[in-house]
Amino acid sequence: MRLVFAGTPDTALPALTALLGSSHEVVAVVTRPDRPTGRGRRLSASPVASLAAEAGVEVLKPAKARDPGFLGRLREIAPDCCPVVAYGALLPREALGIPRHGWVNLHFSLLPAWRGAAPVQRAILHGDDVTGAATFQIEEGLDTGPVYGVLTEPIRPTDTSGDLLGRLAVAGASLLLDTMNGIEAGVLEPRPQPSEGVSHAAKLGPEDGRVDWGSPALHIDRLVRACTPAPGAWTNFRDTRVKLGPVRPAPGADKLPPGEIRPGKNEVLVGTATHPVALGEVQPQGKRRMAAADWIRGVNLVGKDALH
Repeated sequence: MRLVFAGTPDTALPALTALLGSSHEVVAVVTRPDRPTGRGRRLSASPVASLAAEAGVEVLKPAKARDPGFLGRLREIAPDCCPVVAYGALLPREALGIPRHGWVNLHFSLLPAWRGAAPVQRAILHGDDVTGAATFQIEEGLDTGPVYGVLTEPIRPTDTSGDLLGRLAVAGASLLLDTMNGIEAGVLEPRPQPSEGVSHAAKLGPEDGRVDWGSPALHIDRLVRACTPAPGAWTNFRDTRVKLGPVRPAPGADKLPPGEIRPGKNEVLVGTATHPVALGEVQPQGKRRMAAADWIRGVNLVGKDALH
């Protein structure tokens, strides 16, 4: 089939790589416009745009997917299908009707669970034991379209959202390719999503990553892992922000008041509503990431210093 692939971040690269190496013809990619990055705020192409350019594939970067110029070019290309992985923008009705087999999204959850922008983060935060990925036909509703195929993936006790998303991106690339093959062969028909089990995965913003030490240790552990690497978990120490890497629940340690810091020989414990957690890596404002034990040796704890 003639494909136009839509995607933007690193997460989409395994799928694009799989399709480029397949019997299908990727005739163009659609990605978000270049964005300023780094200290110099220079415009940089998305990872998908860079890979497509290396492969000699046409790159389309519409500011909005309803731009007449983009829609006109898509009609000229006349793709059979448009596979999508983490494109990052809504597709209007005018675009959805152009490819013969529509737009097929690879979504990182077991639909209808965790429809929305942050399915992996929400699954970890919710304490799910299993998640997965699904390919489905995009329609105007948010992740509501009929499903072609699914795969499952266990959530490990120490998984961050980055860890889990990395595994799903690789496994999902094979699922998306299998879906394209099935559509081309005419042996795959999408099935409507069940009406039960619907949940929504709203995007996590920077404020969502702030740790409330008055929460149970289990929730704090999940929150930090869900927010790693983005949007990042953090707390305050002496009114300055400290970024937090994953923590380790310490159920055998003596209980501490929420936020109270207790340095040990090789670990730093912090109190929660239940048992303490041991800090992993931390990054004080304006400094590099470091082990919590190294950080605490340099701050000279005084009186009732605590995280808040």
